[in-house]
Formats: sequence, C-alpha cells, structure tokens
Amino acid sequence: MPTAPRSAATRQRIIEAVLHIIGRDGVAAVTNRRIAKEAGVSLGSVTYHFETQHHLLRESLLHFVREETRRFTALADQCRSECVDIAGAAALAGRVAGGIGFDSEHIATFELYVEAGRDERLREAAAEAFAAYDRLAAQILTGLGVPDAERYAATTVALVMGLQLRRLATGGPAEDLVDALLLLARGAVGEGAVGDGAVGERAVGEGAVGDGAVGEGSVGEGGALADGALVPPAGR
Repeated sequence: MPTAPRSAATRQRIIEAVLHIIGRDGVAAVTNRRIAKEAGVSLGSVTYHFETQHHLLRESLLHFVREETRRFTALADQCRSECVDIAGAAALAGRVAGGIGFDSEHIATFELYVEAGRDERLREAAAEAFAAYDRLAAQILTGLGVPDAERYAATTVALVMGLQLRRLATGGPAEDLVDALLLLARGAVGEGAVGDGAVGERAVGEGAVGDGAVGEGSVGEGGALADGALVPPAGR
C-alpha cells in the first residue's frame, strides 16, 4: 500500500478514536496512550500526526462537521431535485433527525463546543464549524424560496442544534424539530405563500402578535392555524 493512503487511514482512525473517547468519557479522558489503544495504532503514530492535544481536538471537531455538512448537502440537493416545499423539507429533516442515534461521535461534538468555551484555542475551530453549518442552512433555505436566507441561517442552525441537545438530554422525540422549523421558515417567508398551505398576502408582515391573534392581514383577525388549516376563532 502506498505511504500516503496508509498515512491518511491512520490519521482517520486516530480522529475516530478521539471522538469515541470524548463521546463516552469526555475530553478529560483523551490521552495519547488511550487513543493509540482505541485506534489500534502505535503511540508514536498519534504524536506523529498530531503534535498537540489542541491540534487533535481541533481536527476531530472539524472532521465531524465536514462529514455532517457533506451528508446534509446531499439532503439539500435531494430537496431541490424533488421540488420539496417547506413543509416537506421540515418533515424530511425530522425523519433524518429522528434516525440519528446519539452515538459517541454526536455526543462528542457537544463536548467539544463546551470545551471551546473553556479553551480559547478551540474557538476558531468552533467558529469555523458553525460557519459551515450557517452556509449549509442558507443554501437549503434559499432552495426552499426563503428570501434573505443568510439572515435566518444562524437562527436555523441554533434552533436545530438546541433541539438536538434537548433530545440528547431528555430522550424526547424529533417532532418538536419539525414544528420549530415550520414556524421559523414560514415566518421567514413573510409575504410569500408557503407551499400548499398558503398563509396569504402580508402573512406575518404587519400583524401584531397578542392574545393568541396574529393581527390584521395575517391569519384572519384572530384565526388560529391548526394542522396546516385555518380555523376561525370561536363564536364566528
């Protein structure tokens, strides 16, 4: 086997080992000796590929984000090719989220973001990771027809990551993610129609939110939105 592919495979095993260790036992459990044992490589290989633990943690975080971004980019391409509307995209995102088991690698990323709060040397990598997610979110929102998608990208990323963290901590369902994404996307669309369940002209626009009503020119003077259908207020 050529040297370059062998070296790349060793580096990959080391990174995967680091994510597994962090996901199971936290950042404090990461040692060169344990990494070598987990990855099935020599102790010298660990220090050869990664001179410092900071370098190792940084590359492990960025590796995970690159893989996740690649996977969700393929999902965005699928949505565009199949002309999926906002409701369909939110439902698909919910199915994907529900199918993601919180294995050690997914848990490890949350650990690394928290560690970046303690260690300033990791913050650049964390910022790079979030920037990659923001670009992907903007791409998906643009494909769904959301105007000014860049403006809502960071909020979308924060919403998804926050709800995934909640699922991790509570074991809750992924349906909350679908509802939240629909609320955000429909609000962002504003004056445009939202797929088959059009919210109409000036949907979110000028209306004020108060006492359960969405105001003038919104969902119809106090009308409620239930299961995608407009329901008139009681007594009318």
